Amino acid sequence: MKLALIGDLHYHEIDTAIPGLAEARSAFYSNVLQQFMSLDADLYISLGDLTNYGLNSELKEVYELLSQPGKRFIHVLGNHDLYAQPRQNVLETTGQQRYHMLETDEAMLVFLDTAKEMDYTDWGGWLDFEQLEWLDTKVVQSGTKPLLVFGHHPVYRTTAGSDRDMGSIHPTINIWNILNRNQGIGIYFNGHIHVDSIVQQLDWSFVQMSACLDQPGFRLVDIGEECIRITAVDVTDPRVLGSAPVLHQHMKHFSPTVNARGKEKDRELVLQKLEKPVIS
Repeated sequence: MKLALIGDLHYHEIDTAIPGLAEARSAFYSNVLQQFMSLDADLYISLGDLTNYGLNSELKEVYELLSQPGKRFIHVLGNHDLYAQPRQNVLETTGQQRYHMLETDEAMLVFLDTAKEMDYTDWGGWLDFEQLEWLDTKVVQSGTKPLLVFGHHPVYRTTAGSDRDMGSIHPTINIWNILNRNQGIGIYFNGHIHVDSIVQQLDWSFVQMSACLDQPGFRLVDIGEECIRITAVDVTDPRVLGSAPVLHQHMKHFSPTVNARGKEKDRELVLQKLEKPVIS
């Protein structure tokens, strides 16, 4: 089974009166998403903040770019996706589920909703009691099968920047009580911080993706019989790289992140089944 992941995309509404801005947005997003949906994968997953403000125009336009016959796209909600309107409206517009699970012969995939709704002052993550109970049942249900969890916000004090104020699922939520019940390989994928980072803690692997506007690229997750391999895929198209700085100049609710690429150890992870992980 193969998964293609994209980090914080921040597809955004623009002022069409600014010369060259519409062309820059089209060049960036159309080419990035065309390359993303062209990857060889069974599932295509956004780790949240797919849009910059969650406006209907942003949601509808980016979903048009993502629409590919026969290809399944899963959108994990991010805080930016829920700024403009209530969660239920966004779910109805996109046809997505709030949180859900997908089990295959190879692994159990769990998709969380860690975003707060229309909270412009607190962009940190949260999980309500109902979702925590649901997650607990899925962790136990996964048994020794590899468990892959996808959320927008990182777990507190795991990946780079997750110790910042509003930089993670709220520290008072002891999600480790649930994660520690896992018996097999456990991998948690997230965005939010806009910095690539891979960290090992307590038998879990945490894989954080940067924002595409800072570091154009994706992650491929190949779940094989003997190992799970996670690799970084860079976008090198000059049209994409040349358009990003133009978008940076005119964006609201987004600031470029320095050193978004992380280090070389944050580029690839190989997990041998029933063995310890190898970071390269």
